[in-house]
Amino acid sequence: MYLIALLTNGMEELSDLKDLQPEDVNRLVKYVKDSIPGLIDFGIKIIIALVLFFIGTRLIKLVQKLICKAMERHGSEVGAIQFVGSFVKAGLYFLLIFILAGYLGADTASIVALVGSAGLAIGLAVQGSLANFAGGVLILLLRPFKVGDYIIEGTYEGTVDKIELFYTRLLTVDNRMVIIPNGILSNNSLTNVTAQEKRQIDIRVGIAYDSDLKKAKDLLQKIMDQDDCVLKEEDTKVFVDSLADSCVQLGLRCWVTTNDYWPTRWRMTETIKLTFDENHIEIPFNQLDVNIKENAVVNKAK
Repeated sequence: MYLIALLTNGMEELSDLKDLQPEDVNRLVKYVKDSIPGLIDFGIKIIIALVLFFIGTRLIKLVQKLICKAMERHGSEVGAIQFVGSFVKAGLYFLLIFILAGYLGADTASIVALVGSAGLAIGLAVQGSLANFAGGVLILLLRPFKVGDYIIEGTYEGTVDKIELFYTRLLTVDNRMVIIPNGILSNNSLTNVTAQEKRQIDIRVGIAYDSDLKKAKDLLQKIMDQDDCVLKEEDTKVFVDSLADSCVQLGLRCWVTTNDYWPTRWRMTETIKLTFDENHIEIPFNQLDVNIKENAVVNKAK
């Protein structure tokens, strides 16, 4: 504020430069000389403020780190730690800027009033962002998912990498980052694929009607029994699912841990194909037969 007043007075003095008389020049020189100590003092304040800002940023990082470490020791989830860390960082930066503004001579009461008015206006303008913030709080309280879970929301899916103040970051299987607003995740339906410790594998395979049905079922049961990842304490099932137009549809179901789900499913699918080929069990596929009527072709040619 001091610098603004100083510059304003200086501009008023310089505005009458064309009408200067010798005594005016002396007065201007005296004004500049008198202003130099004030400028030096304000310059020193600026330098000190920059040093304090540098130290303050380091302290903010230290406080944020200490809080996160304390939450880790108490067994808090990674998502909650990330969210609280972001909130603490934003609050401390605001406090630091407020303190430095007061140190430089700004009217803190006016700043508080200005921030309050601006906060109301900004709140009305960014209702979506506030909804995202509230969504982040709900995610931490209700815990529909946590960092490391694989979730599906609409057309997006991936592993939760970070839960921030307004957004949640997902990493897809091909390592792309998807950023979804917390408001969407808290208000819409989503699927948490890895919420449970185990999952059921459900595979369908068709065999020809003239294939040995009992043998095919025994082979499917054997494949599950010999797989080390299948949970032996859980029931396994082999069944006839349907009698389709071109095949007998068989199904198998077994339980595995969530981490083993996809590797086991892929391995079983390949093993079924190889085993059926070795035992001459046909897996039919749709065919298109084209029959040409010679008489119709001859009559058309005539």
